[in-house]
Amino acid sequence: MNYRNVCITGLLAACLALAGVVVAQRSNIDPSLHPSLAEAQQHILEASKKIREAHERDKSDLGGHAEKAIQLLDQASMEVKTASELEHASHK
Repeated sequence: MNYRNVCITGLLAACLALAGVVVAQRSNIDPSLHPSLAEAQQHILEASKKIREAHERDKSDLGGHAEKAIQLLDQASMEVKTASELEHASHK
């Protein structure tokens, strides 16, 4: 593996880790208010974690597909969080 590939792989791993932090911050749906949405978000976070683990284990960018999948899961997590917030606001 040449220096360029090592740098790209390292940069991608750092981006994936940062994305995980962002998603973790968005994962605060109150299960007592929205149990199904909280559970759905937990599954999204678990899927993202498994993809990160595969990326780390394989030590490759997986053709960019792992990064794209994580981005889409991050987006899904944010949408679920927004749905929870809107639902909560409509019942006030």
